Amino acid sequence: MPSVPTVSDQAWVTLATNDTYALGALVLAHSLSRARTSRALVVMVAPQVSPGIREVLAEVYNEVKEVDVLDSRDEANLALIQRPELGVTFTKLHCWRLGNYNKCVFLDADTLVMQNCDELFEHEELSAAPDCGWPDCFNSGVFVFCPNEQTYQDLLNFALSYGSFDGGDQGLLNLFFHEWARKDIKNHLPFVYNMVSTAAYSYLPAVKQFAKDVKIVHFLGSTKPWMHNFDPVAGQVTVKDAVESFSQGFLQTWWDIFASDVLPRMSAGEHADLTHALGRLNLQSSSEVCSDEASADVKTEQERYAAWEKGQMDYMGTDSFANIQAKLDAAISTPKRAKSKSPEAEPEPDVEETT
Repeated sequence: MPSVPTVSDQAWVTLATNDTYALGALVLAHSLSRARTSRALVVMVAPQVSPGIREVLAEVYNEVKEVDVLDSRDEANLALIQRPELGVTFTKLHCWRLGNYNKCVFLDADTLVMQNCDELFEHEELSAAPDCGWPDCFNSGVFVFCPNEQTYQDLLNFALSYGSFDGGDQGLLNLFFHEWARKDIKNHLPFVYNMVSTAAYSYLPAVKQFAKDVKIVHFLGSTKPWMHNFDPVAGQVTVKDAVESFSQGFLQTWWDIFASDVLPRMSAGEHADLTHALGRLNLQSSSEVCSDEASADVKTEQERYAAWEKGQMDYMGTDSFANIQAKLDAAISTPKRAKSKSPEAEPEPDVEETT
């Protein structure tokens, strides 16, 4: 069961739009628990998230709330008919409808909490860190907000009238909270609360100087942590390119948490969708990687991942239930290397959702 928060009217909130992003949400929750947060954990899930994954999420989140903008009973339904491209954006806006809480911090599912940052709840709406690409805009991967039905309605109407300059929630929120850049510097969060991992490539000296102060890592970009190869025998992650190598330490922490806190619980589940979700991961030992590279008939990991996203699994071959289960059994039974220590704390003993 999830830990009981000592501050029950404030919450960390994230969104899982499918089973793959739910894996990120699971690691995020365990990272928050490791950091000894005192706030509640809430995950909003889209209808596409399968029942088995929801059960695992419920073990670590205090609230698992489905948000469906296509529900005919929702006023957003009419809006989507007029502006269908805003569907994902509307889904994220549902965080303003979490009326059980008076203040929340939203975290994208591709973020990782490195140390306790409950002090974020001392900030007001809308507080966020500058975006690397255009610092006069904030990055919407981490932001402080206050749930309010009227704010939700205002955002909805604003989206229908003005849309989003980048096609997503970040463009919309920056237009709506347009005074953020100039109004109050207190609403500008330090970069350590939303450290974009790929930014390390552009300013390595700063990363070396301030890495120990990083509180939240944001794996921004098309390559997410769960898309890298992880060797369960050696307990090591292998990055895909030079840019990602600058954030290898953070990626290693992500996989350490996944291997120790998430994988055993998911593998113990009885739902086939748990196995299928795990089947998307690249869990291969070094010898297996070499073997795959030597075979011209084996799909590349990129092709295999793309096929999974389209629902085109190779159930008779690589993605068969037997192959996936055997790989999971091997990963769980193999002794892991010593875990990299997080700046804050080790997981509490016997806390099931060590988020």
